[in-house]
Amino acid sequence: MPAKISNLEQVFEKVVSGALSLAGIAVLVMLIWGGYQFLMAGGDKEGAVKAQKTLTYAIGGLILVLSAWIILNLLGKFLGVNFSVFSICLPGFTGPNCT
Repeated sequence: MPAKISNLEQVFEKVVSGALSLAGIAVLVMLIWGGYQFLMAGGDKEGAVKAQKTLTYAIGGLILVLSAWIILNLLGKFLGVNFSVFSICLPGFTGPNCT
């Protein structure tokens, strides 16, 4: 059975959803790892600096992902476009999101 264009929409939505889930899991793991490094550093200044960098980068990644999501939602509100719905509308194709 050949693939249809509507299947590509579903695949794209799953990939984006999976990427966002992986980004959230990665941030959580990095925060835990940075906290563990910080606790295990004890009085070692070099270990504490390394742990602080890990925590800083994890929080920076979280801020980056959240700000991208917020910007897309704000642009969607102002432009009247729903960026959370991916649809391919070609001539002759009548998908669920095509008008």
